[in-house]
Amino acid sequence: MMDSTLIQVDKNLTEAMRILGDEQRELEGGTEASRLSRSIPAPLQADGQDVATVLHLVHSLIHEKEEGEDKPSPQRMQNVGEQGHMALLGHSLAAYISMLDRERLRKLTTRILSDTTLWLCRLFRYENGSAYFHEDDREGLVKVSRLVINARYEEYASEGYAVLSSKQPVIYQSASCRPGLGQHVCNQLGLPLSSLCTVPCNTLFGSQHQMDVALLDKLIKEDIESGKLPLLLIANAGTAGAGHTDKLGRLRDLCDQYKMWLHVEGVNLATLVLGQVNSAIMVATKSDSMTLTPGLWLGLPAVTAVTLYRHEDPALSLAAGLTSSQPVEKMRALPLWLSLQYLGYTGIVQKIRHATDLSHQLLLKLNSVTSIKTSVEDELNSSVVLLKFSEMSAASSGGSAEAYCAGEKELLDAFNRWLGEQLAQMVPTSGVDVVELEDEGTCVRFSPLLTAAALGTQEKDVEDLVEKLSELVPMMTSTMCFRQDFKEETNRHSPYLRYIEEVSWPGLGAIRYEPQAVGIDDTRKMKEMKKINSELRKKLQDLDTDIMFYTDPESDREGKEGCIFVGMVAEDIDVSELVDTIVTLGQDIEENGRLLENMTEVVRKGIQEAEQELLKANEEKLMEEGMLRQLPLVGSVLNWFSPVQTSVKGRTFNLAAGSLDSTEATYSTKAQAGRPLMKDSPTLSSERLRGQRLFRRSGAGSDSFSESSSIEQAEGTTASICVPEESCHVACQGVPEEGIHDSCVQEHDHTEAAALLEERKPENQEAQQSGG
Repeated sequence: MMDSTLIQVDKNLTEAMRILGDEQRELEGGTEASRLSRSIPAPLQADGQDVATVLHLVHSLIHEKEEGEDKPSPQRMQNVGEQGHMALLGHSLAAYISMLDRERLRKLTTRILSDTTLWLCRLFRYENGSAYFHEDDREGLVKVSRLVINARYEEYASEGYAVLSSKQPVIYQSASCRPGLGQHVCNQLGLPLSSLCTVPCNTLFGSQHQMDVALLDKLIKEDIESGKLPLLLIANAGTAGAGHTDKLGRLRDLCDQYKMWLHVEGVNLATLVLGQVNSAIMVATKSDSMTLTPGLWLGLPAVTAVTLYRHEDPALSLAAGLTSSQPVEKMRALPLWLSLQYLGYTGIVQKIRHATDLSHQLLLKLNSVTSIKTSVEDELNSSVVLLKFSEMSAASSGGSAEAYCAGEKELLDAFNRWLGEQLAQMVPTSGVDVVELEDEGTCVRFSPLLTAAALGTQEKDVEDLVEKLSELVPMMTSTMCFRQDFKEETNRHSPYLRYIEEVSWPGLGAIRYEPQAVGIDDTRKMKEMKKINSELRKKLQDLDTDIMFYTDPESDREGKEGCIFVGMVAEDIDVSELVDTIVTLGQDIEENGRLLENMTEVVRKGIQEAEQELLKANEEKLMEEGMLRQLPLVGSVLNWFSPVQTSVKGRTFNLAAGSLDSTEATYSTKAQAGRPLMKDSPTLSSERLRGQRLFRRSGAGSDSFSESSSIEQAEGTTASICVPEESCHVACQGVPEEGIHDSCVQEHDHTEAAALLEERKPENQEAQQSGG
């Protein structure tokens, strides 16, 4: 009969995963969990909380939105299936098993450790090996290096670091190793950085990501001649960036020659479980040690990394920390022990094979995508695919060659960085990311061995990835081609527009509207420029267009203040119209700002003039009526016997003219003064094409020009025609009133024209009556 505690552990874990995995759950407002879900630390509650409340709090902290965003940002969450449940259950069981009595705990941990070690050595073809389980994937290399020091320096156990002064140990690593790996090893061992030797990769012959074996041999000889001791070599079976494998066979021979320890790590070690293994990878089974990350390859959350090693002296392994007599430390293998049993040999091989098949599928489909360059080590066995936007294909498509002269590499890196971010956002389950390589620049990496099991990547995701890539590449090509044209058009509108050279921007370019104000200091001019460009960007973003406009991500950079960054554009973009629109909107914003400032000054002066007029009017009234009429009682009696006939004198402030006028004409005619007709503000020509987006060239193969849009365009054109007053009057004589009204409205369709006809109606009626 199963232990009831084990059943309860599994039940509680299942319920916790259900609550934490429910992303659609919303906490009710005002609840205690919602109040505690803030990032600010809160005091411990006096009363204990139940399990559900605590789990809801954890859930809210996981999905809590960042400050300033409307909704939580989408996270690429790991797909926790049954296999992940087994790994998480292992951590819970480890805590429970640690409470057993010492003897029973020792037997159980020994069985778990021996089983897991045996399974891993057989899976990865590493005969007669021992295993060290560690949380940090770099810790295994540190322990192995300490083991080698104990083995090569016989007096190290008694003398310590003093024996290293006689012969300084040297650790060799490839320039393509993980960043900071060698430095971490030296820091943990207390070695100076001079003990770390970075070997360059091949530059003239072979791969640019493989260690230069001939140069390594030369460096080792130089170190031996200078009295140093070659200690350990770190080789790659799948580099961190490009997934390339070093020449492990030649490196093995070199290590045997100089009695060096060979340590291998890399993503390609996962393929050792397959039936057919590349010969270059198979050599890794002859190494002295290698580090595996089965949690990433199999999609197992919170599973330790494993370092397999071979050494005959268990005392030195114990001294180096590779083995431990503490049963609790041996429990690290429990989650992996459970997961390997759940998957079985067939399930493990199936997952690794599925990941490698995804890489091959992507390689085949990328052959049909133009302007994309792929970089792989071996098209038949590569597990990592690097792709990047190729400048050669873009340049041959008819764009301006001058666009590639200055800052070509930096510009292409920016475009490829944008491409990787867009693909990761559009197809998050593909697991693509952006990598920076020294020789190839910025590339988009697809490494399903590291991401497919966790994200659940399928063949459909690869098809979606290629589809989105086919949509983005034409836009990138057209943007690259139009960058030079955009620069020339911007310079043509100088001094209103200024082109900002920004080769690191993935888009059409960066511009800035320069206000033409004179007589102001630089500080005020800079402030006005930032304000105008900020409002200009908002107006451009509100237009009916597919182009995105952005602010400067680093607005404090010198010379880049207030810039407007134009994003990617389609192939049918009209660059000239785009720049003309930017200039027009910028001028309107600048003029409106000046009009507001002038109006403020005019109103202030008008108020002062009105106050003076009121004082003058009061004095005239006093002189006209006399002093007696100002007395309360006497004035009322005099006004009753002899009323004073005074004219109404008022003032009206004309904002348009900025003057203080008399209201005598208004009171004499008893009619409001007529307002001048306001002229229509000039509209953009593209706004009148209602069936088409802005800044699109006509005849560029767009389907937006429909028959209805053409009719609307014609109507919009005739509606803007202004007919003189006299010609309208002459043309309408002899026509009935209804005909006059209908024909004029159909012809002009304008409010002012209709008002003009209404004023002419009485004159037409009089003319008809006199004629009759």
